[in-house]
Amino acid sequence: MKRLILLLAALVLASSSWAQSWPTKPVRVIVSLPAGSATDIVARALAERLTQQLGQPFVVENRPGASGSIAMNLVAKADPDGYTLLVHSSSATVVPSTIPNLPFDVLKDFSGITMLANIPNALAVSPKSSFKSVRDLVAFAKANPGKINYATVGSGSATHLNAERFRLGAGFEGTQVPYKGTAEALTDLMAGRVDFCFCPVSNVLPLAKDGRLMMLAVGSSKRASGAPDTPTTEEAGVPNSAYNFYVGMTVPSKMPRELVTKLHAETVKALQSPEMKERYGKMGVDANIFTPEQYDTYLRNEVASNAILVKAAKIATQ
Repeated sequence: MKRLILLLAALVLASSSWAQSWPTKPVRVIVSLPAGSATDIVARALAERLTQQLGQPFVVENRPGASGSIAMNLVAKADPDGYTLLVHSSSATVVPSTIPNLPFDVLKDFSGITMLANIPNALAVSPKSSFKSVRDLVAFAKANPGKINYATVGSGSATHLNAERFRLGAGFEGTQVPYKGTAEALTDLMAGRVDFCFCPVSNVLPLAKDGRLMMLAVGSSKRASGAPDTPTTEEAGVPNSAYNFYVGMTVPSKMPRELVTKLHAETVKALQSPEMKERYGKMGVDANIFTPEQYDTYLRNEVASNAILVKAAKIATQ
């Protein structure tokens, strides 16, 4: 018994020492959306800061596709040694409801580190559109059932769910037009080939400032710090329409808690640095820090909430 206790103590000390020395080689940051997306922009800003803090490269790898499940599967099956991290969007908590027979369990195979950012989705239209307000858009959609369409970056994505929550709250029918990424969706929106979209404010804001898009509202529960004069959809008269788009970090669930704690501490330090606050501010993004335990609980609640929304919106499984 004494030998067993000493062995366990030695293992604990070795694990703690290993966690303290991490990282000793490059760290892969797997991003579930394409380059140039809001999730990617947040991930790259954080990776740069962590590289500076820890002296090892944090290398971003974009693995988009299947609503983020390709990236999630890669990380779920990675060694839990701290050298493979996942930066994901809120769509990570949608896939259990939209993709049957996933090769991983969203809640069992991942451990939360923290939410990284809240990124409100902007309700955007072309400046050439006849819609100059949320009221205009809703009135047209109700008077012309099924004739309005909206861009998303894929079925079950955060842009899709935000549009569906808005549509259900306003009480109209419409047609989803899915795109591979935000850039393609916004290009067709500016050209007038789709009527509206809910896309991250960090992508929409520069185009709105240039006069190439018009922001009617934001789809979140609070106004965007980067666009404080733009109302939320609920403030604009559409009840129960708020959908909060966020970006967060998770790791394989078997990663030692000592390493989870260290990664969390370094991530918080990065998010609270003046450089990151400035970069987030320019993007209209708000940092939102959770403890690992709080983030695990938040993700669990999001999975349940999104399951209800997917059913109400009759979103087909993939």
